[in-house]
Amino acid sequence: MKHLFLAIFLTLNAFFAWSQQKQPKLVVGIVVDQMRYDYLTRFWDKFSENGFKKLVNNGFNCEQTHFNYMPTYTAPGHASIYTGTTPANHGIIANTWYDKTNKIKTYCTSDENVQSVGTTTDMGKMSPNKLLVTTIADELKLANKQSKVIGISIKDRGAILPAGHQADAAYWFAGEDEGKWISSTHYMKQLPKWLNELNQKNTANTYLQQPWETLLSIHDYTESIADNNPYEEVFEGEKAPVFPHNLPELRKANKNYDLIKSTPFGNTILKELAFEVIKNEQLGKDNSTDLLAVSFSSPDYIGHQFGPYSVEIQDTYLRLDKEIAELLTFLEKQVGENEFMVFLTADHGVVDIPQHAIDNQLPGGYFEEKATLQVLNEVLFEKFNVENLVENLSNYQLFFNHDLIKEHQLNLIEIENVAVNFMLAQQGIVKAVSSTNLKAAEFTDKIMGNVQRGFHQVRSGDVLFVLAPGWINKWTKKGTTHGSPYNYDTHVPLLWYGTNIKQGVRTEEVDIADIAATLSALLNIALPSVCDGKVIEELVK
Repeated sequence: MKHLFLAIFLTLNAFFAWSQQKQPKLVVGIVVDQMRYDYLTRFWDKFSENGFKKLVNNGFNCEQTHFNYMPTYTAPGHASIYTGTTPANHGIIANTWYDKTNKIKTYCTSDENVQSVGTTTDMGKMSPNKLLVTTIADELKLANKQSKVIGISIKDRGAILPAGHQADAAYWFAGEDEGKWISSTHYMKQLPKWLNELNQKNTANTYLQQPWETLLSIHDYTESIADNNPYEEVFEGEKAPVFPHNLPELRKANKNYDLIKSTPFGNTILKELAFEVIKNEQLGKDNSTDLLAVSFSSPDYIGHQFGPYSVEIQDTYLRLDKEIAELLTFLEKQVGENEFMVFLTADHGVVDIPQHAIDNQLPGGYFEEKATLQVLNEVLFEKFNVENLVENLSNYQLFFNHDLIKEHQLNLIEIENVAVNFMLAQQGIVKAVSSTNLKAAEFTDKIMGNVQRGFHQVRSGDVLFVLAPGWINKWTKKGTTHGSPYNYDTHVPLLWYGTNIKQGVRTEEVDIADIAATLSALLNIALPSVCDGKVIEELVK
């Protein structure tokens, strides 16, 4: 009995000490759009001491952090990080998906019930209205109304989804002819004075008046393939995808500001916005924990165009390393050393350019969606004598026309089975499953489990399929993409640094949903409403 009382006493004492621990004045969540984990190790020797290396050497590194669903896209990635669950629950099943009820495509953050702020275009008609659950940011606001929550990104979805429903603000970049930061009436009626002043400086234009040259000598990029190669997409107005990229000249073909998104300077203007947000909104200046969600989008644009083994992507990360270093130094001065907490992760990885893989005797290939849809509808017509039974193929899903199925009194399961067998017979497809089976069984296989966790019963399609490793949807044999359940798309960094974070490494696997669960424990607040992640114990002991 004495031992029992002693155990209870020690447990309660430990819990009391943990619950009374110092809280960060500011949490900065950094998401790097399209950052594979191996970028940390592959570029390590070229990084400075105060950026990524500082986070690793003085913080906590979860080396085996994975997304546990598909498709691995930007919107589901950001939503999963901050809600602590998967698309099966939070409902953000892709960036854009087929709305089978209204038979239209819908964008993850579009909202016709709000108006643009800071722009006359519709680029500000955005909100988190399609996100079905709460985020860690929402729970922070519920726990303390004095806490401020702000999300920023080049992409609207990268700013909006992390900030959640109750955010004080979310800002994203309007390119085209404007080149400024905007928002929506979901958050405010007008932009704050300080942001209008920043927009007037038009720093995007300043950076586009200089060429994009390599940070180091071109000969030092030994971790990358040759700069001049046949696998990369060129900028419009450029003859070859090689350095230096003459941005002033390229703007003659791309007269709007969207060009900056596909350069490292997109990261630079976002870092500068972060500085202004922290200063002008006085983040981290009182005893209520604030949260700033920062999503660096430019690596995604660059990665799609040039691929993971390009000089461009290596140069982007060497420059991002310096941006991270400057952000950490700024936080130390503005908020105070050990007064802030940072976590850094990514929303997905990326596959090698398939043609580059093929030329190096590695698995890869190109899947033709349009041709597949056409032939499948022909097969279904022969079987059921009804045309166009599949009305949409997107995001590795088939959507049937249920009106036709009902009208002709067809058997849905029979149609599903024919479609599944057809898809499995197509080159480049290795798995296919019907929505009926996804609803009826729980899959323990890793890949099929990832498919199931990406399946939302209301929003997803009737048949889901998986391409073979190294395969992507065909549109061109230059450039690449992401979205699969494989390691190159799911394995991302997860680094923790700052208040109450001790130096360490975890080699056991961590799910991306564990971030929100762990942050909830560290901040002593409620879990997001459907969070099914687990607390990373090493960080809260």
